[in-house]
Amino acid sequence: MVKIGILGVGTVGASVANILEDNADIIEARAGKKIVVQSGVVKNLSKDRGVSIKLSDDPMDVINDPEIDIVVELMGGVEEPYALVKKALENGKAVVTANKALLAYHRYELQEIAGDIPLMYEASTAGGIPIIGALRNGLSANHIDSIKGIMNGTCNYMLTKMINEGAQYDDILKESQELGYAEADPTFDVGGFDASHKLLILASIAYGIDAKPEDILIEGIENITQTDVAFAKEFGYEIKLLGIAKKVNDGVELRVHATMIPQESMIAKVDGVMNAVTVVGDRVGETMYYGPGAGGDATASAVIADIVDIVRGYHGPMLGYKKGLESGLKLLSRDEIETEYYIRLEVDDKSGALATITSALGEFGISIASMLQKPTKDDAIAKLLFTTHTCKESKMQEAIKVLNNLEVVHGNLAMMRIEN
Repeated sequence: MVKIGILGVGTVGASVANILEDNADIIEARAGKKIVVQSGVVKNLSKDRGVSIKLSDDPMDVINDPEIDIVVELMGGVEEPYALVKKALENGKAVVTANKALLAYHRYELQEIAGDIPLMYEASTAGGIPIIGALRNGLSANHIDSIKGIMNGTCNYMLTKMINEGAQYDDILKESQELGYAEADPTFDVGGFDASHKLLILASIAYGIDAKPEDILIEGIENITQTDVAFAKEFGYEIKLLGIAKKVNDGVELRVHATMIPQESMIAKVDGVMNAVTVVGDRVGETMYYGPGAGGDATASAVIADIVDIVRGYHGPMLGYKKGLESGLKLLSRDEIETEYYIRLEVDDKSGALATITSALGEFGISIASMLQKPTKDDAIAKLLFTTHTCKESKMQEAIKVLNNLEVVHGNLAMMRIEN
């Protein structure tokens, strides 16, 4: 018999406990041993958790229990769970976590501490989608050329509504909060930070890149308007919040931002709260992984899959490498990113305005690929929308500063990156 202790019996923790009880026969058949929850930890003992397990409000009751074989960490946060997971590993206990923030900041330290003790984290990234297992095991014969993922269901739900129903950003954010998809403070989701944590975990497995959220480009969906949506449709694009990891020569781009992608691409068809990740390997080509990115049962399914793998003895090294990955790859700075761009700005509707803008862009070697002009309520002002050919992020940022200071330009412009 294998005994489990759960740190954090909230939505996911309760699902883990109940699935292990309700599906005990099939789980035992697959794992080869009976798996039971010994106890769980909560902050508030007076709140009903809908579970039949013993509960405590002291995490050390789990960490120091000699009968517990595997600690499941579902607390959230960074430093407190780091200290507890570290202690559990030092006590010789295997660990399963769904904590993406913990891993975004401490995955390499935990790998060193864990050594040969299993530390599994499938549920940390894209909920019920087995993307960690795919990268660590299924694609282990491949050099990974790129990873592109819809890794936040809240943003994907909001963008789907904006594109398919013409919803305004503020209205759909309010609806998402009412439905429980977005928090009262939605910044972590709509600002791209949630997706960035997941991207960093995947990039460590694919490239051995040790980066923190502060090291990479992170933007959200807060500035997207129906004007942008209409332009995307007219030129054959969908808008998605993507986490992108891409090998470029001897470097790796890591970035999270709203992105225009071709409507015919596989990932462009993923709507609602669903998540999807496409991985391009040098041997297998493009593969896609699709499914629910959140929710108690979906995330618990991934947690229990890790528990079963540990019981079977199939865990392997934490980040997927038996020996150090000397890839020679470095994290490229934000300035070194190269892509195509979409620009939205309001300009004087008069002769010479466009020439002024193209001239300003030309100073930085940026050329326009396609353009659309739309009227505004003010007859003297036109809305100018255009895409560029590929250029460096540093050049685009310099150009934006110049464009914003032109007399013919009114208000701040908006920019979105394009992945063809």
